[in-house]
Amino acid sequence: MKLLGIGSRINHSEYGKGVVTNVTSQHYWVTFIDNGLETIDLDSEFDIIEAAEDDVDTVSFYEVERSLKQILKKWSDTSEVISIADKWKGGKLIMEPGDTNLQGKELPIDTFFHKITMVRDRLRVMEQKINSSNLDEQEKIDLQQYITRIYGSLTSFNVLFKLKSQQFVGQRGK
Repeated sequence: MKLLGIGSRINHSEYGKGVVTNVTSQHYWVTFIDNGLETIDLDSEFDIIEAAEDDVDTVSFYEVERSLKQILKKWSDTSEVISIADKWKGGKLIMEPGDTNLQGKELPIDTFFHKITMVRDRLRVMEQKINSSNLDEQEKIDLQQYITRIYGSLTSFNVLFKLKSQQFVGQRGK
């Protein structure tokens, strides 16, 4: 059985006329005129109106995109979108020195939160780089313990996170 290429036109007994818009290892994704997007098995019964001659890649764009996102998340310091807890949105962090002759500092809490999440993301990248490094196992363990202690030191900021799953976890949580 020769696979149809993207752009092939078919006539399906149940869905009517359509165009192949994607091909995976098991399915054709077909956009039908009257029924919209449907997935049908590669060995489904249908009439071929016009077969596209292009080579077929059995990996879908979705699968490539998903894989790329996972790779980028694992190996870069790009950060995911993290939500600040609703009660802090639009708030500000006010730091007042003990010496009243000195000026205090005011910072939008969203800016502070962004900096905290960047620290967390960079710690995660460092952790991944340590795990994939050529260091011996004992050195990796020692460095992991330092990172775990750093996470523990940062748990004070967990109050800022909307989702518990995105918070810092120290020694007890590991």
